[in-house]
Amino acid sequence: MLPNATRDHLQALRLSAMAEAWARQQTDPTMAELSFDERFGLLVDAEWVHRQNRRWARRLREAQLRLAASPEAVDYQVPRGLDRGQFQQLLTGQWILTHQTVLLTGPAGCGKTFLACALGHAACRQDRRVRYIRLSRLLGELLVARLEHTYPQALKAWAQVDLLIVDDWGEPLNAEQARDLWEILDDRYQRAATIITSQVPIAQWHGLFADSTIADAILDRVVHQAYRIELRGESLRKTLPPAAASGTTES
Repeated sequence: MLPNATRDHLQALRLSAMAEAWARQQTDPTMAELSFDERFGLLVDAEWVHRQNRRWARRLREAQLRLAASPEAVDYQVPRGLDRGQFQQLLTGQWILTHQTVLLTGPAGCGKTFLACALGHAACRQDRRVRYIRLSRLLGELLVARLEHTYPQALKAWAQVDLLIVDDWGEPLNAEQARDLWEILDDRYQRAATIITSQVPIAQWHGLFADSTIADAILDRVVHQAYRIELRGESLRKTLPPAAASGTTES
C-alpha cells in the first residue's frame, strides 16, 4: 500500500494521532532500528495518549471548575493546616469510588476553592464526571427548574454526577432552599461523592437552617464519616504573585 493511502485510511478510521505518528516514523531514520512490534506499539501509544487527552479535556469542560487548579500546583508549604499526606491520598480518587464526602472549611482566601478544584481536576483525569457550582447558583437553578416543571429532571442530573463540588456553603437557608439541598444530598448519599467548601465552621452549620429537622437530616448525611480539611491562617491573596491571578497556581 502506498504511504499516502495508508495515512488516508488511518484518517478515515478516525485514527488521526496514529496517522500523524506513522507519518513521523517515515521520516525518522532511527525507526529502522526498531522491530515491527516496537514501531506498531509506538503508534498505538500515540493514539491512546491522544484520546485520553481529549477525554480529559472534555471532562474538564463539563466540570466548569471555577479555577484551573491542577493537583501539581497545590502549595503544601503555606502554614494553613493542610495535611499533605491526607490531601495526596484524596487526589487518588479512592474516596470517590466509595461515595464519600470531603468538607473544606476555613477563612476567606485560604485556598478552599483552589483545593476543591484541584480534587475535581484530578477526578477529571481519572475519567469521572465532575461538576462545580456555588451553592447559591445551585439553589437558583433548582428554583427555575421548579417553575419550569423540570424539577425531577434537574435532581436526576445532579444525582448522576460522580463528583459534585458545592462551593461557598454558608448563607442561611429558608425552608424551600433547605428542602432542595436535602433532595440533592439525599440522592447522592452513599451513591456519589461530594465536596463542600465553607467559611462557616462545621459546628455552626446547624444554625444555617430554618428547619431543625431538615438540618439534622442533611448534616447526618454530610458530616458523619466525611473527610475534614479545616484550614486556617491569613488569606493567600495577600501573598500571591500576579501570575496566580489566573487561578493556575497557589504560590
